[in-house]
Amino acid sequence: MPDSKSILLVEDEPKLAEVLKEYLERAGFSVQWLAEGLPAASWVKQHEPDLVLLDLLLPGRDGMDVCRDIRKFSNVPIFMITARVDEIDRLLGLELGADDYICKPYSPREVVARVRAVFRRIEYCGSGRPPEPEFRVDHERMTIEFQSRVLDLTGVEFRLLAALMEKPGRILSRERLLGRLYEDNRIVADRTVDSHVKNIRKKLAAVLPEREVLVSVYGAGYKFEW
Repeated sequence: MPDSKSILLVEDEPKLAEVLKEYLERAGFSVQWLAEGLPAASWVKQHEPDLVLLDLLLPGRDGMDVCRDIRKFSNVPIFMITARVDEIDRLLGLELGADDYICKPYSPREVVARVRAVFRRIEYCGSGRPPEPEFRVDHERMTIEFQSRVLDLTGVEFRLLAALMEKPGRILSRERLLGRLYEDNRIVADRTVDSHVKNIRKKLAAVLPEREVLVSVYGAGYKFEW
């Protein structure tokens, strides 16, 4: 994937914008920042960025209206940023036209990973070829390999990661994941999933230090982004 992708960040909180802009630029992206919603659609029409990160609550014009304005003339990927979990269904509605959402508080590394993931999907769709399978799951041996390196996973960790990898990009709740983890149907706290995810992330970081592929979605669960 080329490193010259351009991103428009529309965020009215300067400190948040500064941190996220720095992470994205460090990852090789070109980032422009607007602090209010009113000029955003015109800016997109004039400069044609490759992706838009759009906060929901903005001065001048809110993110929902900005998204609708952009969709009148562009199919650019739009990630909505919100601190209001109850807005998620509306943000992802077909009428609005957003491609994904990011919940505050967020990890800048996770945002970078999700931005990279959407660009990879666009690249593969445009080239007509599927992505190379860098991860390999062997259910009989209960192993997961990354570029021929076997991850040191427990049985529970294998089942959790394999469940998320079956449907990349799809959010699975803690309750649903618990149903996949323990074959004896034992009763455990749903926060047990968080502990296993933390351990898996450490093991993934040993072979994949630059990317976060297990993404937490505030109030919803987890998903695997590749």
